[in-house]
Amino acid sequence: MSDFSKIITSHDTYVDAVPHETFATLRLEQPVAWTSEPDGGRGFWSITKYDDILYVSRHAEIFSSRFGIRMEDMDEEETEARRTLMEMDSPEHTRLRRLVARPFTPRAVADYEGTVRELAREVLEELRDRDEFDFVKLVARELPMKMLGRLMGLPNDDLDWLVSRGDALIGNTDPDFTEYVVDQTDTSAYRLLPFRSPVALELFEYAQTALDERRGQPTHDIITAILQPNSEGDALDDNTLKNFFTLMVAAGNDTTRYTMATGARLFMDHPDLFSALPSMDTAQVKVLVDEVLRWSSTTMHFRRTVTEDTELRGQALTAGDKVVLWYVSGNFDEDQFVDPAVFDPARTPNDHLAFGLHSAHLCLGAHLARLELRVMFEEMARVWSAIEPTGDSERLRSNFISGIKRQPVRVQWRSTPLA
Repeated sequence: MSDFSKIITSHDTYVDAVPHETFATLRLEQPVAWTSEPDGGRGFWSITKYDDILYVSRHAEIFSSRFGIRMEDMDEEETEARRTLMEMDSPEHTRLRRLVARPFTPRAVADYEGTVRELAREVLEELRDRDEFDFVKLVARELPMKMLGRLMGLPNDDLDWLVSRGDALIGNTDPDFTEYVVDQTDTSAYRLLPFRSPVALELFEYAQTALDERRGQPTHDIITAILQPNSEGDALDDNTLKNFFTLMVAAGNDTTRYTMATGARLFMDHPDLFSALPSMDTAQVKVLVDEVLRWSSTTMHFRRTVTEDTELRGQALTAGDKVVLWYVSGNFDEDQFVDPAVFDPARTPNDHLAFGLHSAHLCLGAHLARLELRVMFEEMARVWSAIEPTGDSERLRSNFISGIKRQPVRVQWRSTPLA
């Protein structure tokens, strides 16, 4: 296995930092690079250039999602059992997306701003008597968790448990989050469950209870909404609903949390930027949020599978080959972004690849995540005059999700919050 393969596939690599230098070399020398896998994996093509990632994303007829979106190989039984919206192509993908997308449209999300701001203020007010704390645990984790509870109509007392279960799924390569670390323990007994984790059974059981309750007594929340058939009479079966619920709990919290944590780290590295936040208008903060999204590239990759022999940058790709789209590389492509290694809070245009933008698989929660990030950044600057680290950032052990899992900070509270 070549040196670059070891670097970019190892979960341990990302504990220290994203290997941006390695990706830059690949973009320059091997933009479509055959990549060996440890532990007997059959290997895959690494796609590291922005334009190539867009091309693959937009041609699902050649590069399919239905065989899995993670590096791991799955047989047909595993693929079927673990299938979510992300592991589908059209028309199946289009049909399911229409059934679940209504609460996440830009118009629907715009109506959530008051709720998001209320919750952000609640999160920060709970810290009023503290100057030092773990930003990730007490701020970045809290807002998405509370908003998830509001949207899904879940009891506040259940939220911490639910998010810890989601952490065990998304963080299935980090021993801080799960006892079933996929590359350190035998998880074959759980191969038919999401992320090869027995935790999924707990979430399935919880989801089934919530579904049964909404059927008996509908409420105004997302669970009730996704139970309703569309205008053509289509409805989702319980297995699909439980997989979707599990996806919401895991991806709906973690990715926003880790992006928000990166934003806080950037504010600490650029204190003048944090000081300038109160004078920014909404449009300027939105531009800032997009640069945080590009910089963090929290979801570092997704995989596709080649459906027919094809060619990309002179490389012959064979039907059945795995292709991994390295968004974390495309977001730093020198041919797309001016000075990509520079954090530019006023960067425009900024057509980054976060959320799977520019493809049919645009993240359902993209608009909500942007709203949560903007509002929390605004509210932090409203009540804090400064934020600084009191220790090193601790990063997630994962080649899939890039994130800071602990960040001790010290803040200076304003005597009177800004208007």
